[in-house]
Amino acid sequence: MPDRTYNVLFLCTGNSARSILAEAILNGQGDGRFRAFSAGSRAKGQVHPLALKVIEAMGYETAGLRSKNWDEFAAPGAPQMDFVFTVCDDAAGEACPVWPGQPITAHWGIEDPSYATGNEFQREAAFVQAAKYMKNRISAFTSLPLESIDRMALGTKLKQIGLSEGSTSRKPDVA
Repeated sequence: MPDRTYNVLFLCTGNSARSILAEAILNGQGDGRFRAFSAGSRAKGQVHPLALKVIEAMGYETAGLRSKNWDEFAAPGAPQMDFVFTVCDDAAGEACPVWPGQPITAHWGIEDPSYATGNEFQREAAFVQAAKYMKNRISAFTSLPLESIDRMALGTKLKQIGLSEGSTSRKPDVA
């Protein structure tokens, strides 16, 4: 059993796809070390059906997943977050609430699969791709030695994870 459980909040604008995928994947992969949540700045109020289908196909739990506003996690009595990750570029550019406890933040932008066009197979493939990118980021995150790394180095590593394959962030120029 882990010495402590880290609370992680994934933010997106609508909280219907990418942040929901991240919440389910981290809760499934976190081995009790992590408790994941998700929210949106303008939550749609429902989880995209293809997100739920992909989560189930990956073998993760869907019970309790819901689209909710990020204010829920800035309110008194809300769980104090250790980490806050934005997973869409729009949410990353918005003024976020003040999170109690000064969590470490990073941007892990991934293309929004809910905007995918085409037939059902093509739209589902966009969700599978987004889930793959998110799972890779989460695997890199959960393998970090959180107990022994200083805050500044950890912040740098989390930002690097956000630039991994599938990133919507512009990669820095190499001199």
